[in-house]
Amino acid sequence: MSCGCKTSGDSAHSCGPKKTANGCESVNTCGNSYKLSVFDWLSNINNPASNRCDYVEVRFKNDRKLFYKNVNNVPLHIGSVVTVESSPGHDVGVVSLTGELVKIQMKKKRASEESALKIYRLANQKDIEVWQEVRKKEDSVKIEARKIAHRLGLEMKVTDVEYQGDASKVTFYYTADNRIDFRQLIKDYASTFRTKIDMKQIGFRQEAAKVGGIGSCGRELCCSTWLTDFRSVNTNVARYQQLSINPQKLAGQCGKLKCCLNYELDSYLDALSNFPSSSTVLDTEKGRAFCIKIDVFKKKMWFAYVDSSMAWYDFDIDLVKKLIAQNKKGERTLPLEDLKQPDAPLHTIDLIQENSVDRFEKKNKSFNKNRPQNQNQNRPNNNQNSSNQGPRKPRPERSDRPQNSDKSERSERSERPARTENPNPNANNNSNNPKQQRPPQQPKAQLEKAKAEGSVDPEKKPQTNPNKKKFKKKFPPKKDNNA
Repeated sequence: MSCGCKTSGDSAHSCGPKKTANGCESVNTCGNSYKLSVFDWLSNINNPASNRCDYVEVRFKNDRKLFYKNVNNVPLHIGSVVTVESSPGHDVGVVSLTGELVKIQMKKKRASEESALKIYRLANQKDIEVWQEVRKKEDSVKIEARKIAHRLGLEMKVTDVEYQGDASKVTFYYTADNRIDFRQLIKDYASTFRTKIDMKQIGFRQEAAKVGGIGSCGRELCCSTWLTDFRSVNTNVARYQQLSINPQKLAGQCGKLKCCLNYELDSYLDALSNFPSSSTVLDTEKGRAFCIKIDVFKKKMWFAYVDSSMAWYDFDIDLVKKLIAQNKKGERTLPLEDLKQPDAPLHTIDLIQENSVDRFEKKNKSFNKNRPQNQNQNRPNNNQNSSNQGPRKPRPERSDRPQNSDKSERSERSERPARTENPNPNANNNSNNPKQQRPPQQPKAQLEKAKAEGSVDPEKKPQTNPNKKKFKKKFPPKKDNNA
């Protein structure tokens, strides 16, 4: 956590590469992410009064803030690194608030002006270097302190370690359920770390506030951002809100009940003031019935028989009040089955088809069904044209392509009368294959070969039967002269 300026005390999270004691260069009211940080909205307003406030608020590690008196009239503003009075030695901190707003904060936190310590000076480069070095050692010191406490068999947990600015004192924050004997522990700490030891016990909620984290709601913990007073939370708060007593869900990161259970308690108490008591028992003709559940939002109460508690019946609170008044007169009510009114079904219209799982597949299915049929119809025509015309020719453009030529030829062929005579001996072969419309042209290579042999007249076109099977010509074997 850092104040956002380059004079932050945390060297690991500082935004500037260089540490100076003058604070932010261009902004006097730099924002910070510490708990309950106050924005100085009076920074650009000159104080008309002659007397000014000599007290400033100084922030140290985490959310620890104290008020100091500027006795030497040092020019300070938000983000200035100062050296302040401490016991023993001195400490180094960052100014978090100046001006007239400091008086309001002192009055709010009930801090006395007489007991305020002094500000010595602006921190020099040597003070800042020592301060950063001891801050880097805090994590390793915390781990070593936990090992020493575990070796001595003490039931405690060292939560945080804070070094003083001049490295003359180290403070250990710990949590424990019972009282701890520190006589041997402090001796071991002093001999190991070679400095003055200070032990401070904190609660489990304060531990979560120091460590920080993300709650089950997805936001940063309330205790580490804005919550200062930790009110007690008991299980009755969960019962008023009709929550199941589940420690895993109701407990926070500190191990105690969540503080947010108190936030809506007043609203639930106001709503439950109109409800009958949760211990209400109805005397019916079928037997006695007791209340099982209350729904604050729907304003309903669930009842079940004492003998058979598996069947639940929900009623409005107005009807329950009438039944209670009827029992007070000494009259039994009707059975719960007869009192139960059937719920009117809600007719909803799904305009955007959210409940339809296959709403995106309807159009695709119809498209896929028609697609293979068109492909199958076009395939034989393509094969026929390719087999009849021989080598492929480039396709004409869509405007020049003839349309429905095959269908017209087929219709003309079907209207022709059947021939009785067969003058052509190859007519049978042609009638067997009606798909053949015209004989394919002979390739040029075969024509040239036929001309060389003298079997074809070059002036006359060769008349060949396209359906006649072609056989390879068998040449007689060559004579062997040596035989």
